[in-house]
Amino acid sequence: MQANIVTLPGDYIGPEIIAEAVKVLARVAEKYGHTFTFDERKLGGASIDAYGVPLTEETLAACNAADAVLMGSVGGPKWDKVPADKRPEKGLLALRKGMQVYANLRPCTIHPQLAGACPLRPDIISTPIDIMILRELTGDIYFGKRTRSEDRSAATDEMAYSVPEVERLARIGFEMAKKRRGKLCSVDKANVLECSRLWRETVQRLSEEYPEVEVSYMYVDNAAMQLILRPSQFDVMITGNLFGDILSDESAAIAGSLGMMPSASLGDGSKGLYEPIHGSAPDIAGKDIANPLGTILSGALLLRHSLGLETEAKAIEDAVAKVLDEGYRTPDIYSDGCTKVGCIKMGDLVAERV
Repeated sequence: MQANIVTLPGDYIGPEIIAEAVKVLARVAEKYGHTFTFDERKLGGASIDAYGVPLTEETLAACNAADAVLMGSVGGPKWDKVPADKRPEKGLLALRKGMQVYANLRPCTIHPQLAGACPLRPDIISTPIDIMILRELTGDIYFGKRTRSEDRSAATDEMAYSVPEVERLARIGFEMAKKRRGKLCSVDKANVLECSRLWRETVQRLSEEYPEVEVSYMYVDNAAMQLILRPSQFDVMITGNLFGDILSDESAAIAGSLGMMPSASLGDGSKGLYEPIHGSAPDIAGKDIANPLGTILSGALLLRHSLGLETEAKAIEDAVAKVLDEGYRTPDIYSDGCTKVGCIKMGDLVAERV
């Protein structure tokens, strides 16, 4: 297979972790006889420094022409004083919108080797945790109208959803639940928000097409509690952009480290945007201590969802598990008795075991 992959290293630790993911993907290509071309572009603060905007039209066009996009992380204190409409994060939002990727997949599992890093009691995680959080990505309050009064003393942000936006995400959720454990939980705030009432009504109507899927509905505040009290009850969770942002980060804490968590953002076709869920971590940039595993595992999702290479995706996931089995740890997941390694060495170890 030949594939063109655009890489967007971004800011601070972004280039460090992307380099290791590319290293592993190149090893996969070598071992399985593929040709992967990597086209590096700028996004976020790096793009602001180079071009004055967080995302150029040329970069967006390259992303839309590619088979898949692998991203690091954007933003940081260097650009805190940049006008709001040109902040690094605006580039990421524009990229998601421009690529029309509206469904963000964030798996939450606890690697057995890292169970000690999970903050939950052993009896809570004794039942296997395997959650897929499906977050709507291009609507909601992040893209709604916003205002600020002339005297800067009041502000509004509009939460908005349409039936088609909810339906297309929910359908992906139902299809995923069919292939997993047959359970779907829709998270909203329908007791307060009209937007959430539309969300729930749409999911309820669509559920009639999927009688084999057990559907439940949960308010977001309860969902946040239940993720801590009994996370094993969840299979597929679907929710809006704002609630999904918060809940998926909470699920990452359950897994023990943000550095371990991959994500995939998909649209109607096979093209996708893949990235770890953590930020740019300015405090550790350039120290060779960042954890690249979330980015490497995002590369596995890229192979699976955009290129259809399940065997190769599993090879990366197995390689990560083997490295963890052997006791290698970056500082964020280190515990006594393990071998502490840096970002580059961790990438080397995973690539060697593919």
